[in-house]
Amino acid sequence: MARRLTTAQAIIAFLKVQHSERDGKRQPFFAGCFGIFGHGNMAGIGEALQENPDFPYYLCRNEQAMVHTAAGFAKMSNRLRTLVCTSSIGPGATNMLTGAAGATINRLPVLLLPADIFARRNVAPVLQQLESTSTQDISVNDCFRPVSRYWDRIQRPEQILTALPEAMRVLSSPAETGAVTLALPQDVQAQAYDFPEEFFQARTWFVPRLRPDAELLAKAADWIRKAKRPLIIAGGGVIYSDATESLSGFAARTGIPVAETQAGKGSLRFDHAQSVGAIGVTGTSAANLLARDADLIIGIGTRYSDFTTASVTSFQNQKVRFININVTEFDAHKKAALPLVGDAMATLHEMGEALQPYSVGSEYRQIVRNLRDAWDREVEKVYSRRIGPPLSQGEVIGVLNSMLDPKDVIVCAAGSLPGDLHKLWRTGDAKAYHLEYGYSCMGYEIAGGLGVKMADPSREVYVLVGDGSYLMMAQEIMTAIQEGLKINIILLDNHGFSSIGGLSRACGSGGFGTEYRYRDDGKPGRILAVDFVANATSLGACSVRANTRDELAEAIRKAKSFDKTSVIVIETDYHDRVPGYDSWWDVPIAEESKVDAVQKARSRYEGSKERERYFWPARD
Repeated sequence: MARRLTTAQAIIAFLKVQHSERDGKRQPFFAGCFGIFGHGNMAGIGEALQENPDFPYYLCRNEQAMVHTAAGFAKMSNRLRTLVCTSSIGPGATNMLTGAAGATINRLPVLLLPADIFARRNVAPVLQQLESTSTQDISVNDCFRPVSRYWDRIQRPEQILTALPEAMRVLSSPAETGAVTLALPQDVQAQAYDFPEEFFQARTWFVPRLRPDAELLAKAADWIRKAKRPLIIAGGGVIYSDATESLSGFAARTGIPVAETQAGKGSLRFDHAQSVGAIGVTGTSAANLLARDADLIIGIGTRYSDFTTASVTSFQNQKVRFININVTEFDAHKKAALPLVGDAMATLHEMGEALQPYSVGSEYRQIVRNLRDAWDREVEKVYSRRIGPPLSQGEVIGVLNSMLDPKDVIVCAAGSLPGDLHKLWRTGDAKAYHLEYGYSCMGYEIAGGLGVKMADPSREVYVLVGDGSYLMMAQEIMTAIQEGLKINIILLDNHGFSSIGGLSRACGSGGFGTEYRYRDDGKPGRILAVDFVANATSLGACSVRANTRDELAEAIRKAKSFDKTSVIVIETDYHDRVPGYDSWWDVPIAEESKVDAVQKARSRYEGSKERERYFWPARD
């Protein structure tokens, strides 16, 4: 039997019947399609979506934003579900590149269907076509190759019979997932073909829980027993694996302290006895001091970014060894580690059995307890500071943390906010902390928050965004209003790029080019004010400005009662910032400069850089 469909119709029919399953729980893999139509996809994918109203179509305002929404949805769904994103050719397609890069870097599944130039070529060059003098087999969609985990161009209808299963293999793989791009020439989208009926039968993609090699597991257990100061670094893999309860039990039984990456924050409740909070450049004093002296690091589901390792200065014990638990072999081998290639939950279970009745010594437990207590006092100090108005960023975080329900989700991305949240936010639920920091992408916040709300409508979602990011991509407020999806946006107005301004000052450059100011005879003049309340109101949101702690608290209380998206604008101090704690980030400073501040910064830089380390295979 065959079903005669256009290529676009066949693609949608196939996507509708794909499912994922883990631990006996089965769900549709795709929750619908975001898109903006143009001449490249309107009569192809657009027509197919119109014929399939049971596969929801969502209109967004920007193609980059819709990929962020899909990534936010996938992250909130622990990578077991995602959304499709379709665009027209040319600028519609290339607008998705930033979102694709973010999804792939963060290991999140998104399916991109950009339209492409004519496969039959005779009408070339078509509108928005990139021409090459060396080949006709190129378009702007080739730009997706390096930022996609799987890429293909569909030149004939029957090619989807092999391309779509390969796309699903990658999208559903915990080790290989990321952006998948299928470039669809506009003539091929509309071309009909007799597709085999079997192609459209429901299929379930099982997400396995891989087990590590038994010999390596035994060796890892031996290393842990011999360690005096072990430290666990929990990454995003702990949360994606649903291994938070397993980690909680493992840490409680063994007494090994747990530090968290940005993606891994929430792996333990903040009040767990072994939780020492964030690690690295944006880490706590407790985690960073433990990392400095640790003789064994157990990385679980982390890729060891420079923010996690403080540019490989975190681990100063010359005898430190690494054990890495990761579904990705590439990450499991980092830092010359003993690699346990396996699922976090499954591996923690087997490791726990192998270690019984192991526990760290009482002296080390006391050290961990003292460092935890000292950090709790520091957080309270930051939360209770009074410098405004305008308020400090730490003060705003403190107000929010005291008022939100433990299951409410905070969403953030680029700037200094993620760093302060990583250090200061007290997490009470594994899915309540949602940060995009692998790509540190300005503009992710509101679009990503929309994806979070779509994935779990039962939760209140709070998007924390600086004025710089807001001005880049605020328009998805309209999408939230359109779809009846309520998100609560807290907009911190510091009149510029405070984060990079602080870094600029640390590098001796005085914050050059980071403040919103009028030009005055070639020099920066008075502050360029933006009426964000009026702007957000014009997009359909309930909007209010708060100036004090009490006004902020009252605005949050009111926002909880609203039935649609709200925006609370609060001015924060551009210069005030939460300090770093026993950490450093490698940002090279000009080796030659006429500026005295730059020269001094370079001298400090050279001293700090000497602490960077290479790691070699450990000897038993």
